[in-house]
Amino acid sequence: MNSDDIEKIELELFLEAIHYRYGYDFRHYARASVRRRVRHILGKTGCKNVSDLIPLLIHDEQFATKAIYDFSITVTEMFRDPDFYRAVRQGVVPYLKTFPFIKIWVAGCATGEEVYSLAILLQEEGLYNRAKIYATDFNDTALKKASDGIYPLKDVQQYTSNYQKSGGACSFSDYYHAEYNSAIMDQSLKSNITFSNHNLVTEGSFSEVQVIFCRNVLIYFDRSLQNWVFNTFANSLSRSGFLCLGTKETLEFSAIYDQFKVIDAQERIYQKKI
Repeated sequence: MNSDDIEKIELELFLEAIHYRYGYDFRHYARASVRRRVRHILGKTGCKNVSDLIPLLIHDEQFATKAIYDFSITVTEMFRDPDFYRAVRQGVVPYLKTFPFIKIWVAGCATGEEVYSLAILLQEEGLYNRAKIYATDFNDTALKKASDGIYPLKDVQQYTSNYQKSGGACSFSDYYHAEYNSAIMDQSLKSNITFSNHNLVTEGSFSEVQVIFCRNVLIYFDRSLQNWVFNTFANSLSRSGFLCLGTKETLEFSAIYDQFKVIDAQERIYQKKI
């Protein structure tokens, strides 16, 4: 048995330890992603082998918390992929304007940049006052950052550029104020957002929503877990509701593909059939 085979066994034991000790189930994450993340953890600890991490996971809760955090995808930015937000304005917003009240689920919201981007878009389209955004993630540390809505001021130049390319109608500076080296999102954007812990891997559907955003999360799941999550989304969406995925994700070949029609193939926006 070569070293790669041994590492595969160690990775399985590592994931089982997290699951049985703390209840977080990463066993159906894509193995290439798992390997990268565990090697990153190894580099921070100085341990030589993955198996050396398992006793730490079981006995050191502080270490385990940090390791679990490393499995959370928190790389994001305001109005990331501006063409996607332009497509939402053009293809989804007109439908939402026909509703007296709108519920939106942002699944895997990480540190919240996409949530505030959505809030800004809805405000500019005259929809925010009748919308409720449920922003969820399994990572409580990331959720705290999202709820605080405080981001490095150095990132605002990129956010502003994205906002302008996405079809923003105002000045991005209208939506935050600068304090020290931070950009603090305007309190008015938070009034209709609820941040809460929810684990896509183990928890069920939300109550009926009109739109689900889950972008650049499913690429880290294997096919069986993707299908589990897609079923959760299908059960959560109202009839004619929209599912918005990341540019590298698709409903094609999924178990629920026949329940949806394609609204924008390039931006991965789908609508549930009536």
